[in-house]
Amino acid sequence: MEPLFDVRGKRVLITGGSRGIGLMIATGFVEAGASVLIASRKASVCHEVAERLSAHGDCTGIGADLSGEVGVQALSDKVEEMWDGHLDVLVNNAGAVWAEPLETFSEAGWDKVLDINLKSLFFLTQRTFPLLKAAATQADPARIINIASIDGIRPPQVETYSYSASKAAVIHLTRHLAKRFVGDFINVNAIAPGLFPSKMTESFLGDDAVLRTIPQRSAGTAEDMAGTAIFLASRASRYVTGQVLAVDGGITGLG
Repeated sequence: MEPLFDVRGKRVLITGGSRGIGLMIATGFVEAGASVLIASRKASVCHEVAERLSAHGDCTGIGADLSGEVGVQALSDKVEEMWDGHLDVLVNNAGAVWAEPLETFSEAGWDKVLDINLKSLFFLTQRTFPLLKAAATQADPARIINIASIDGIRPPQVETYSYSASKAAVIHLTRHLAKRFVGDFINVNAIAPGLFPSKMTESFLGDDAVLRTIPQRSAGTAEDMAGTAIFLASRASRYVTGQVLAVDGGITGLG
């Protein structure tokens, strides 16, 4: 069975890869033998994380502001140069969140979140499409893994209107892109995480009341997230595209 989940040598780009869920995924791929490029807005942090991960495998860090066209193009150019025009796996993880009461919710809070969570995802996918297509075969498709959220599946309790709207859009865009790319042998799937350790969740991660809302009564672990991403990038998921995997301890499936 081991070859089914083998990602050794695969060229993997992970946006927002220096912390949180992106770091969990990056760590998993590096330790599994993939060649990983992590990108995040803070170049110094990204380089520091990449250097640390390099003790376990092949990892490079690059600073990239994906909120605008210039940053998106610069990152896709770097990938093309680094891997000779080939990319096996794109993990669109970079994201932002904004919480504010409905009565005062600002345009800045709407635009910032939609620009990062949705617009940059689409345009980075557009720019890297030729690189993914060059690496793809019917036997081993290239992969796009979009990081959505269970907040895009069911309404959240907090007033993060632009965040939940952006993640619902990511889920639908995942299916739309999967349909467009299926003939090019590029699988497109999404992961919808529930509660995982991150800067966004640190304030309520240990709250018993929050954990009681999760059927499995715990937050997810780095292994849970890395394992899901590796499955979606490996031979084991060759026949899977246009799907959304909720990794949430049963919240959406059993709620």
